[in-house]
Amino acid sequence: MDAHLPAGSAAPGPARPVLEAPDIARVLTRIAHEIVERAKGADDVVLLGIPTRGVFLARRLADRLEDITGTKTPVGSLDITMYRDDLRLRPARALARTEIPGEGIDGRLVVLVDDVLFSGRTIRAALDALNDIGRPRAVQLAVLVDRGHRELPIRADYVGKNLPTSLRETVKVQLTEEDGRDSVLLGAGPATSAERQ
Repeated sequence: MDAHLPAGSAAPGPARPVLEAPDIARVLTRIAHEIVERAKGADDVVLLGIPTRGVFLARRLADRLEDITGTKTPVGSLDITMYRDDLRLRPARALARTEIPGEGIDGRLVVLVDDVLFSGRTIRAALDALNDIGRPRAVQLAVLVDRGHRELPIRADYVGKNLPTSLRETVKVQLTEEDGRDSVLLGAGPATSAERQ
């Protein structure tokens, strides 16, 4: 990350945790209850995680929804790589997997799940990708962290933590499935182009 600092910038300071494992568990349980309340159950809900960490969060939400409702909620993943608006500006990235549950998404309530909401461009790409797959009854968005600085008119329906940040700060989500631990870290230093999505 230091290589991307503008000339004359100080190196990033140490990151401080703003959410730890128990906090993340608690907010996911709260979001699951909010989904059930808003959807009046979860019978037609489909969770689609945005790779990478959004997929892990979607699976965890599905487990919590099952604990609450007693029924399994379909969960899958939605790769947005080819729908990004910065493809020509950045090196090619490996495609992730799109996995749509067997029930499909037509006529269902799709809840997109991601780790951090920032500029809104990732979610715009996800909506474009979703449009090519089917026609949901409605689409909602659940994020672990909303850090502000939107560049598009996109708002999350379910937020684990609103975290006001400056553009000079970075937010890093760590999840056990990918990083060996659960935490959200706030650090100093400019956001990379990936973080600005």
